Amino acid sequence: MMLLFIKLLLAHFIGDFLFQPKKWVTHKLDKKHKSKYLYYHILIHFIALFIVLKADFKSFWLGFIIIIISHYCIDVIKLHLNTPKNARVLFFVDQIAHLLVLFLVTLLYSQYPLDFDWLFTPTTIVFITFLLFTTSVASVIMKVIISKWNLDTADENSIDSLEHAGAYIGVLERVFVFLFIITDHWEGVGFLMAAKSIFRFGDLSKAKDRKLTEYVLIGTLISFMLAIIAGLCYLYFINDYKIS
Repeated sequence: MMLLFIKLLLAHFIGDFLFQPKKWVTHKLDKKHKSKYLYYHILIHFIALFIVLKADFKSFWLGFIIIIISHYCIDVIKLHLNTPKNARVLFFVDQIAHLLVLFLVTLLYSQYPLDFDWLFTPTTIVFITFLLFTTSVASVIMKVIISKWNLDTADENSIDSLEHAGAYIGVLERVFVFLFIITDHWEGVGFLMAAKSIFRFGDLSKAKDRKLTEYVLIGTLISFMLAIIAGLCYLYFINDYKIS
């Protein structure tokens, strides 16, 4: 089952990324379903599937039909819905839809029944719980703690930054710290903190704004602390309570 999915995934990567020049993408966005490159794109997918499945059209004919037709339909819908504002979201929705089709086709040729019991194992539940704490819950806790300080003046004088970049960086750094801890790679935590210090605090020292520097330092330390707590709690439940 897994090998078949990997083969279908390889064909998808070949068609959607390796052999789809930017010229084709631009032309498709402009001409929609009338673009000749849309049909070249579908042909590339068919050829890629034909190769990775060793030209065994007789055994996989239904899979060929499902994948090719669904790929065309998904791409046409995406092209007609695409705007500059939603292009990024549609890209991910488009890819998820394609992967879901590949997964369903794999199930079609699999002798194993679909089983979601692994989602409800104690280990998975504990992992999801503390991962959510690391991302969503920790973000709210941090906002509550640092809301004590008002840095409107500092923000007005600071250099413009990407929208919500700080929030994304915080979530990513906590996820990395959490994963480093549960995989017993504590050195990664130190490396991450050192790397952030080099990139972040270098800019802050140039700004010569002590309040802003202290604000960012407090936020960083709280962020790392919450991620470390989440990682240690995960290990505590997994190891001490023998959850598996």
